[in-house]
Amino acid sequence: MASIYKRGRDKKNRHAVYWIEYNDHVGRRRVKKGFSDKALSEQLGAKLEHEAMLRKSGMIDAAEEKRAAHGKSKIEIHLNTFEQTLKKNTPKHVTLTMSRVRRVVEETGFETIRDLNAEAVQTFLRELLDEGELGHRTYNHYLQAVEAFGNWLVATHKLTANPLVGMEHLNTEVDIRHKRRALRGEEFAKLVQSARESGVEIQCFDGETRARIYILSYMTGLRRKELGSLTPRSFCLESMPPTLTLEAACSKHRRKDVLPLHPDLVVMLRDWLQGMAADEILFPKLANRRTWLMVKLDLERVGIPYENEEGIADFHAAGRHTHITELLRSGVSLVQAKELARHSDVKMTMRYTHVGIEDQATAVARLPWQYSSGLKNPTQYIGSISRGPNGPTVSSGDSGHSEEVDDPETPNPRWDGGYDATCLVMAASGMNAASMEAAGIEPASRDVSVPASTRVVPDLVLVALTPGDRIRRDQPGAKSRGVRARHGTPPAGFSD
Repeated sequence: MASIYKRGRDKKNRHAVYWIEYNDHVGRRRVKKGFSDKALSEQLGAKLEHEAMLRKSGMIDAAEEKRAAHGKSKIEIHLNTFEQTLKKNTPKHVTLTMSRVRRVVEETGFETIRDLNAEAVQTFLRELLDEGELGHRTYNHYLQAVEAFGNWLVATHKLTANPLVGMEHLNTEVDIRHKRRALRGEEFAKLVQSARESGVEIQCFDGETRARIYILSYMTGLRRKELGSLTPRSFCLESMPPTLTLEAACSKHRRKDVLPLHPDLVVMLRDWLQGMAADEILFPKLANRRTWLMVKLDLERVGIPYENEEGIADFHAAGRHTHITELLRSGVSLVQAKELARHSDVKMTMRYTHVGIEDQATAVARLPWQYSSGLKNPTQYIGSISRGPNGPTVSSGDSGHSEEVDDPETPNPRWDGGYDATCLVMAASGMNAASMEAAGIEPASRDVSVPASTRVVPDLVLVALTPGDRIRRDQPGAKSRGVRARHGTPPAGFSD
């Protein structure tokens, strides 16, 4: 039973409100503010107790009530809480995500989370796309940000379903704003030489320092901010193999990474790290420098265009894109390149791979062509050619089975051990080779004088054929029954 009372200091004040104490559906004692009118406060207390009883019996869903309360609250409250959950990501990620979500919320006029609507979001973003303010990639980033907010609302039980899921993303391949290209080996060598011989400072880095930055970026595939976090403590040059450790706080995907080092880079690092303190930054403030300008000026000094029809060669392209592309050019598998690039999806690795017509021509030239030498007239075969243990075989388009190419120099594997060193043939005792028949589909016959594909023969014996034995091609029915036969000496015990 709910109790109605006034606080001690308010007992003589008739305008003071009453307070209601009652037990909720889990038996916990609750206090709620009532009215200055006692009768109304008693009615409210009875209502609260009745609702608690219904919740306890399951007739009212407490979780649904809580979601309804969240739906009435201001959306800004939920945005602030959502931002706190993103703190585990990089500051840049948090800033970009929240700026995009807040802009969509403000421009669409959403006041509560119950107002969230996918159609309104897409209409707003389409307007920005038509005005040229957004590209396809940035459009998709906006969608990803608001979808993440909706997913968080569902995960925290503020909504039963995400109203922002399922919005159509755009094809980024048809609208590439910053198309990058990888440098060829000779181009990268000229870039390093240009920096060392420039004699000028660019973005507070002298020529030798810029050359070292380029080399480390190319030989490790690290991003600009990751390079800017390196200290001598990041390298373990005495281990086998020598490694580079990138701490989770400095990695883009917030995970500690250990990467193997190129042997030539190890030699250079021993010289570069001499005299440096263990925690001294190799390239101070690199993360905040305009590295694209460094690459642009150093490339143009040796006559290499910063931008051409293939794309731009900024710092990210000259280092990380070139690193991944050259890994694949050197024969590394796509899976290995994905692991070295620290990508979560192989599709992302493929975006960093720049394969030109020269690379394609090199790949085509590596195709083996070993099948024409054993064919008298390759055009006479309709089926495909494959190479077996005994040489080329042709799969006929008519018969559906393989036949040996008629090459007298190529032995049959049945006689030369290609499949079996010894072949066992069933024959009747005292019968000649002409009486030997293969199983077919015609009815069996016990009369040896009557031609038949299948004979029922008493007293079968096994005759072993040695690798030198041959079956005569002119045996009755040998070719029609698909027996692989060649001209040669018949096996011992067989008469012609």
